[in-house]
Amino acid sequence: MDRPKVVSRDEWLVARKALLAREKEATRQRDALNAARRALPMVRITKPYVFDGPSGRRSLRDLFGDRRQLIVYHFMFDPSWTEGCKSCSYFADTFNGAVLHLRGRDTAFAAISRAPLAKLEAFQRRMGWTFPWFSSADSDFNYDFHVTFAPEAAAGGTAEYNYEVQGFPSPEAPGASVFLREGDEVFHTYSTYARGLDHMIGTYNLLDLTPLGRNEEGLPYGMDWVRHHDRYEG
Repeated sequence: MDRPKVVSRDEWLVARKALLAREKEATRQRDALNAARRALPMVRITKPYVFDGPSGRRSLRDLFGDRRQLIVYHFMFDPSWTEGCKSCSYFADTFNGAVLHLRGRDTAFAAISRAPLAKLEAFQRRMGWTFPWFSSADSDFNYDFHVTFAPEAAAGGTAEYNYEVQGFPSPEAPGASVFLREGDEVFHTYSTYARGLDHMIGTYNLLDLTPLGRNEEGLPYGMDWVRHHDRYEG
């Protein structure tokens, strides 16, 4: 990427104010989009999903605790893998702090993966994370929310991901889902996948402020540069 040209402070200020007008318009559009998201209809969850956690088996209702909302991050961790997905780990490095603040807005958070609980806990210790993390190994949850695919579906182009039927290079995919609780009834309100997850990545939001940006042009795929945080050189 070419570096920005050098100009006088007055010229820079003119360009900056022009960009500010675009930023404000984008903010207004984002506010409208967020309102439309909140207005989506919802679907009652009737299947009795059960997850393994540090304190034993838990239902989807249990993951709310005493809060009315629940955000689930679908963390890619196949039962056969020895560690979690590096790109999902890139997301997860921001979760510890977020969980503390979500509590102030009546919202619980959990990551859910298909790997057995022992693998999740070992990897969580290695990464230094403390957010709630549950195993869906004995549940249809991942399949029903279209973040795990049968190998033949992924290879044969019949996997459903991001609301399209397509092929996928892995049996696991990333996503996030949101649920609302009314009493003991649980409702699914929203799920997002692929680039719809971008705004959840704090590091990307910081890089987007810089002149070099994400600097991912020419890589085999966008997140090819990402490593588990204990594997960056230096």
